[in-house]
Amino acid sequence: MEKSYSERFALRTSHCDLHGDWRPGAILEAMQETAAAHCARLGIGRDVTDGLGIAWVLSRTRVELTRVPRLGETISVETWPLPTKHLFFPRVNAIRDAEGTQIGAANSLWVLLDLNTRRIVNSDVVLAHLPENRDMPTGPALGAVRLPEGEAESRLMTPPYADFDVNGHVNNTKYLDWACSALGHGAMASRRVTAFTVSYEGEILPGTDVRTELIRNGDQFAFCGFAGERRCFAVGGMLAPRND
Repeated sequence: MEKSYSERFALRTSHCDLHGDWRPGAILEAMQETAAAHCARLGIGRDVTDGLGIAWVLSRTRVELTRVPRLGETISVETWPLPTKHLFFPRVNAIRDAEGTQIGAANSLWVLLDLNTRRIVNSDVVLAHLPENRDMPTGPALGAVRLPEGEAESRLMTPPYADFDVNGHVNNTKYLDWACSALGHGAMASRRVTAFTVSYEGEILPGTDVRTELIRNGDQFAFCGFAGERRCFAVGGMLAPRND
């Protein structure tokens, strides 16, 4: 079995924000695409999971960057799974620049969602196709999102059509885009996101009205979304000064 898989990405304008930085949401998109390609090579890609009535869904992720890549750079994203933990499938990423220097790492937990019941399930077929990988490196610690002290800025929104994916819910990459938009031009003009955790706690389906809450305390921030009283997601991160 192929223990890990790597893809190269040339950062184009569609991958970057107005300051030329690799967007946090686009980082998650690259991780998602690389993970999907690795699963396909392992024989448990979408063509297989669709036939089983299940889908890969992200539960939590942590990304840490020592340097944020910029427009025009070529980076590589390597991914590998770790041994399963109950119903959770850990997956690690290493992010490297064109010279092969590691500039970031990520850790994530995936689950298998039954597309009919919308419940988390297991699959012997999937387990049989995963490499053992006990000797592979682990990624950053996957702690819970911590809410900083401060007053929450609340807004109401209805997710647009373009934010939904083929699994019928808001795609996991969109919450980082929402968080950056909530932080706004004033914050992002002098700061960039260098580390973040996203906790996916409930699906947001078409037609759902979402109440978002942003709390910022210095360079620490949290951004959460609620459907009624149910929290659907939480994003926590750190900002760092722009030095370029």
